[in-house]
Amino acid sequence: MEKQLGKLYLIPSSMGENAVQALPQYVLEIVHQLDIFIAERPKTARRFLKSIQTPVPFAEMTFYELNKYTDAAERNTFLDVAFEGKDIGLLSEAGCPGVADPGAEIVAMAHRRGVEVVPFVGPSSILLALMASGMNGQQFAFSGYLPAKPIERVKALKREENLSSSNNQTRIFIETPYRNNPLVQDVLKTLSASTLFSIAVDLTLPSQYIRTKSIQDWRKQDLPDLHKRPAIFLLYSPTMKKYKRR
Repeated sequence: MEKQLGKLYLIPSSMGENAVQALPQYVLEIVHQLDIFIAERPKTARRFLKSIQTPVPFAEMTFYELNKYTDAAERNTFLDVAFEGKDIGLLSEAGCPGVADPGAEIVAMAHRRGVEVVPFVGPSSILLALMASGMNGQQFAFSGYLPAKPIERVKALKREENLSSSNNQTRIFIETPYRNNPLVQDVLKTLSASTLFSIAVDLTLPSQYIRTKSIQDWRKQDLPDLHKRPAIFLLYSPTMKKYKRR
């Protein structure tokens, strides 16, 4: 009798301390049964597993480290245990695996090798920010990280605004947390006064902050300090359609 393949479970992690309540109980119950994990940083993965009170001792767990330094040959072996009937958990650094996350490579590999992929319900900072922004939820695009260099970043912001206007589309992007404040300053200097800009910080945490205002209104108020805080940024510059009288 052919041995049943293990499954690849995509496990949304909490997006910070005191945010485990964002994960459904049935997800926690299945995660409690796993002892093999693929994670961007095993240290963060262990911290998350400890926070959900996993009953499996860490000494009995196996962690595969997946990041930009992982050798391709090593990465290609991560799913081998599935062919021994072992289930595997894929953990994102924060939020949903495979979305703005290197775990997408493992998911693609699972499909190529015939390993069943099981996504779990959990927090996605991108979707939570879009839901709470009040912007267009029918047409939207995620651009990932904008350029780090100021000149290139300003060009990218203008491009994002033009794409929003021409496509009637919400544009979503992120920044390395220690560059959040400079990014916001560039946004306020670069975008049109009528463009809507949303800041969503510390989602699902007690310190959560979500505000959507026009650039004109943002310029009038004191800005929150976003230094080293996980944030999602959104802008919306809808095309103003003119209708001819009949």
